[in-house]
Amino acid sequence: MRFEQLKQFLALGSLRHFRQAAEQTNISTSALTRSIQTLEQEVGHQLVKRSTRSVILTEQGEMFLHFCRRTLDEYNQIVQRLDHSQGKRDNLLVVGYTNSASTIVPISCGQFMARHPEIKIEMQLQESAALYSMLKRGEIDIYVSEEDQDNNTIDIHLPDQLLLFARKDHPLASQDCITLEDLAPYPLFGCFSQSLHVQSMIGEAAQLLNKGDDIRLGSLGEIISCVNNNHNIAIAAIEHAKALSAHPELVQIRSNSSATAARFVVKTQQTSQPHSHLDELLTVITQTANAQGLEA
Repeated sequence: MRFEQLKQFLALGSLRHFRQAAEQTNISTSALTRSIQTLEQEVGHQLVKRSTRSVILTEQGEMFLHFCRRTLDEYNQIVQRLDHSQGKRDNLLVVGYTNSASTIVPISCGQFMARHPEIKIEMQLQESAALYSMLKRGEIDIYVSEEDQDNNTIDIHLPDQLLLFARKDHPLASQDCITLEDLAPYPLFGCFSQSLHVQSMIGEAAQLLNKGDDIRLGSLGEIISCVNNNHNIAIAAIEHAKALSAHPELVQIRSNSSATAARFVVKTQQTSQPHSHLDELLTVITQTANAQGLEA
């Protein structure tokens, strides 16, 4: 069993689509099919139920998907530690941030990289608890999160590339902003994106909305039909905004509050020299938050 096979199965389990998973892992659809069949032979269980319309994982497939995630996460962590031990991260800064900080971190990192093209920045969008553990282990250099509060009542902040939509008569359609608690009773659907990066963001957003294991993916037409037929909510890429506007029965749900009184926590475990790149990036993040009327 090779790491490439685990990455391929993880892509298939995340996207639930053979062609898109093949494109993401840079192999042909037929090669991906053979790889999955080989995995099934090696583990001795059927992992995937195949049909012409969708990819469904078996119970054993879902268990194996969790194994792939854990194994690849641990592999990436040990590689980062090995690189760090040999000084290979001198020109790399890893910034971990929560969904609530998505209006701050990407902008700050973009500004910093424009000044310092020689420095590479890796951004990791995770839940607060996971990021805090990563910071303690030295796997990220900077941690940015909204000040701790009840996870069920915090406002939902989606990246600018994503949007939520539902029928106009949906109970949440008239709210100025929604919380995880508001969203909990309703199934979440996701539209396939042509961009693999955006598709990955949809999967990450579903995890942060506590819908990672339940989100159902499909084409835009299929998802619109599901939303129209029930009190469902869907997440789509901004690329679908024009197509959605052609359906007057649908409305975008406002997921971002003004959050003018929000407070953000910015942490680092590293002891840096004066005027270091780490210190400068911390300053840029703080300035970006303050410019948005937030407090960091």
